[in-house]
Amino acid sequence: MIRVHLDTDLGSDTDDLCALAMLLGWPGVVLTGITTTTDPGGIRAGFVRYALGLAGRADVPVVAGAEGSLGGLYVPLAFPDHWPEPIEPEPAAPGAALDAIASSVDAGAAVVAVGPYTNLAAFEAWRPGALAAVGTVVMGGHVPAPAGGLPPWGMTDDFNVQQDTTAARIVFGRCAPTVVPVSTALRVAVRRRHLAPLRSAGALGTLLADQAEAHARENGRPELPSIYPALPSDLLNFQYDPLACAVAIGWDGVTLRDLPVELSSEGSFVGMRERDGAPTMRIATGVEAERFEDTWLDAVVRASTRAA
Repeated sequence: MIRVHLDTDLGSDTDDLCALAMLLGWPGVVLTGITTTTDPGGIRAGFVRYALGLAGRADVPVVAGAEGSLGGLYVPLAFPDHWPEPIEPEPAAPGAALDAIASSVDAGAAVVAVGPYTNLAAFEAWRPGALAAVGTVVMGGHVPAPAGGLPPWGMTDDFNVQQDTTAARIVFGRCAPTVVPVSTALRVAVRRRHLAPLRSAGALGTLLADQAEAHARENGRPELPSIYPALPSDLLNFQYDPLACAVAIGWDGVTLRDLPVELSSEGSFVGMRERDGAPTMRIATGVEAERFEDTWLDAVVRASTRAA
């Protein structure tokens, strides 16, 4: 049995929903709790609760977390209208998310953050060392640089880090996270060939397919493969967050390396670069992409079919 706590900003990029659905269908995984981040009034927690309902998993605890950030927002909050009906927010009392993380940590769950790290930084201040001890995985970071043929996205595209730079410095410096950077996550995708099996699986799979298509249209994803030849021709979206969750549950198709990484201040940004003698970070540097995509799809179909 693998216990996992998910900290998410579900409701913006559809890869958060992809990650949640994967965890729900992955054999042997127990979701001990879900907290939301940059979540004013519990909007994101409401989305999470709705998705869990489609999967028949109302048993999973969901708690709205930080409404803002510790260091100022890099990108204004946005909530695309990718949902089939109005969804009620699910607000929580101040500090309730930290209690939820504590409950998961005390149960031995690994913590995976797939949104800005605000909740994790606040938890580190409350219980120093607990996240390092239990094992924490974060989606974000911009070393190493993307390989040739992939979008050359770097520091300014590193949303989870730059959305709360104060929290990022705390988590990188004190929580010993395993880092799943943008460059590695660019190798795995939701693809058009996944849509038919998703829509055949049930309500959760259909929602995910609909959101993937909508997100692709609104963010110009179909045009990227003509510019960057390493991308699949039927790209819909990148699987940033599902890959981080796969690392958290110990999937063996990811290469992890200890790299010397120096943090710097680049104006309002947190910069990262490899430098000999710098403190090391455990970083995901490679992935068996096709195997991951097939494994992800199997887990999501399993989660959605189970509720049908």
